[in-house]
Amino acid sequence: MQNTSEQLAILEGLLFVVGEDGLTLSQIVEILVISDQEAKELLQKLRENYQATDRGIRVDFLGNRFKLTTKKEHKAYYQKLIENHDTNILSQSALETLAIIAYNQPITRMKVDEIRGVSSAQMMRKLVAKGLIKEGSRSDLPGRPILYETTSEFLDYFALSSLEDLPAIDFSSLVQEENQELDLYQSKYKENQDEVLI
Repeated sequence: MQNTSEQLAILEGLLFVVGEDGLTLSQIVEILVISDQEAKELLQKLRENYQATDRGIRVDFLGNRFKLTTKKEHKAYYQKLIENHDTNILSQSALETLAIIAYNQPITRMKVDEIRGVSSAQMMRKLVAKGLIKEGSRSDLPGRPILYETTSEFLDYFALSSLEDLPAIDFSSLVQEENQELDLYQSKYKENQDEVLI
């Protein structure tokens, strides 16, 4: 069984991993296998740890979930980072994530991860910070995950008057490519089968 220090470290890690989705009290209880009271005490201790002036994040209770957030008193510095030209250029990963959200919104983070094949939690946090995407409503899926969508700043950034101005994607060509790959696989498979029969 973990001691309090280890439980605090685990809880901190869990809150970091889930990002904007946050954790409910019942999820913390279930994952750490502790009582409601023990979970509340851990959250309180973690909150107290973050209250120190040399810490830049805090634990907030938002939308019935506990989340790691930045301190409001440091907002001006975060704004400088976002407005800085050098940090305002979108990377290939950011553009990829943004495109998935733009063409599939509203969409959950898990669905974005599924499409990209990698975790998008950190990238989506950056896009939220830049104001290009935002948290919308919640999905009806188990756990009611947050649905993400693009913002008016997204339209401004790409000089679009509306989402209808997004360039059309020809999915038929993608299907054709998949079919070609399948045909190639089947022909190779048949060649190998013929060799076995010979």
